[in-house]
Amino acid sequence: MSTPAHPVAKPTRRTDLLWSCLRWFGITVAALWLLAALTLVAFRFVDPPTTAVHIERRLQAWVHGKPYHAQFHFVPLSQISPNLQHAVIAAEDARFYLHHGFDWDAMEIAAEGDLDGKRLRGGSTLTQQLVKNLFFGTGRSLLRKAAETTLVPIAELVLGKQRILELYLNLVEWGPAIYGADAASHAWDKTSARTLSRDQSAELAAILPLPLKRRPEHMAHYTAIILERMHQMGW
Repeated sequence: MSTPAHPVAKPTRRTDLLWSCLRWFGITVAALWLLAALTLVAFRFVDPPTTAVHIERRLQAWVHGKPYHAQFHFVPLSQISPNLQHAVIAAEDARFYLHHGFDWDAMEIAAEGDLDGKRLRGGSTLTQQLVKNLFFGTGRSLLRKAAETTLVPIAELVLGKQRILELYLNLVEWGPAIYGADAASHAWDKTSARTLSRDQSAELAAILPLPLKRRPEHMAHYTAIILERMHQMGW
C-alpha cells in the first residue's frame, strides 16, 4: 500500500509580499547607486551646488527653528593657497597621492587611537570623506558604509587626485554653516583662501575632524603637529 504524497506547500501571500518588497528595495538601492556613480562622473566637469551635509545642516536648523545662513563659495584649486592644500593633506590624509581611495594603515592607526582614547582624526581618506559629504551626510549605517566603499573607487577613477582635492577643499564643513576653503578663510582669518600663510593653513586644518566644536585659536598643539608633518613631507 503506497504512502500518499505530501501536498507541496504553496507560498503564502505574506511570503510573496516579502519577496516583492525585497526585490523592489534591491532595485531602488541599485538605481540610487547608479545615480550617485553618474553624478560623480558629472562632477568631473561640473561644480556641485550643494552636498548631503549642507542639506542636513539646513534641515537641522529648520527643525530647531534656528537661523541658517550658509557661507559657501566654490573657487578653483589654483585660487586655494598651496599652504592650505598641504596642511589638509598632512592633517587628514598623508598618503593621499599614494593610495587608491583607501589607506589601510591609517585605518588601523585610527582604530588603535579609538581604543586608547587619543584619536585626533579618523582613518578615512579625503576621497572617502568627499563621497560621504556628497551623498550620505553625517549619519552612520552599514548600508551607507557599503555604498560609500563601492563609490570610492569610482571617484578615484573618474575624478583624479587634483579634482578630488579641489572638491574636498570647496565642500568640506569648516564651522557652523561654513563650507569650503574660501568661506573658511574669510570667516576665521578675514582673508581669501589664496593668501593663507602656513600657520593659518595649519590652524584651519586642525579643526576639520570636529568643525562644529573646534576653533583655530584653540588648536595650538595640533596645529604644531600639522606644521611638523608638513615639514617632514617637504612642504
